[in-house]
Amino acid sequence: MAKLSREERLQIMLTVEELRALDDWRFGKRMPSRAAAVRELLRRGLAAEGFDLAEQSARSQDFGMIADETKPNGRKSSQGDAG
Repeated sequence: MAKLSREERLQIMLTVEELRALDDWRFGKRMPSRAAAVRELLRRGLAAEGFDLAEQSARSQDFGMIADETKPNGRKSSQGDAG
């Protein structure tokens, strides 16, 4: 059996809206799989200039693919967040 070139697995949880956005982008770009689409989006994101570094205290739930227009930088508020 051939050895996989990608040995690490990353599992993420998405909302229905995030998954719909990913699939819409994937189909529009004719990507072969969701995994390929996620890898391409990660590559593009990491290559972008001027991206913000996550704050030391940032939690996973503070980030999403779909911007929450009520919060700065599109971040969703966490329970202890004042605004």
